[in-house]
Formats: sequence, C-alpha cells, structure tokens
Amino acid sequence: MTTLPEIEAAIKQLPEGDIRQLSVWLQEYLDEMWDRQIEADLALGKLDKLIAKTEAEIADRRVRDLDEVLRSI
Repeated sequence: MTTLPEIEAAIKQLPEGDIRQLSVWLQEYLDEMWDRQIEADLALGKLDKLIAKTEAEIADRRVRDLDEVLRSI
C-alpha cells in the first residue's frame, strides 16, 4: 500500500470504530507537524516581525479582549 488511492481503499474496508481511531491519530499527527513547523519558524526568525508588531500593539493598548471581539460577531 503505497499510493493515496490504495490507502483510501483500505480505509474504506475498516470498521467504523477503526476509522474513528485512525481519524484521532491522524489529527494528533497533524497537530504535531504544525507544532514542529511553528518551532522551526520561530528558530529561523520567520515570526520575529509578527511578534514585534504584536508586542507593540499590546504595549500601545491597541488590542481588544477576546470576549469583546467574540461578542461583536
């Protein structure tokens, strides 16, 4: 089983419980990939400008409380 169509076909043969368990595992795997990417971007300085901008906005009190933002939606 090496191609995506083969994997998809194999998944369709699984019982629902196994598919749900696979789904949980896959989401955890994707979350770990995201965490590693963020850590790599931080280490490379790719987020430095965004962090500096955010810190400046916080210092200048140009931010709103999350509850306030959510209430205005």
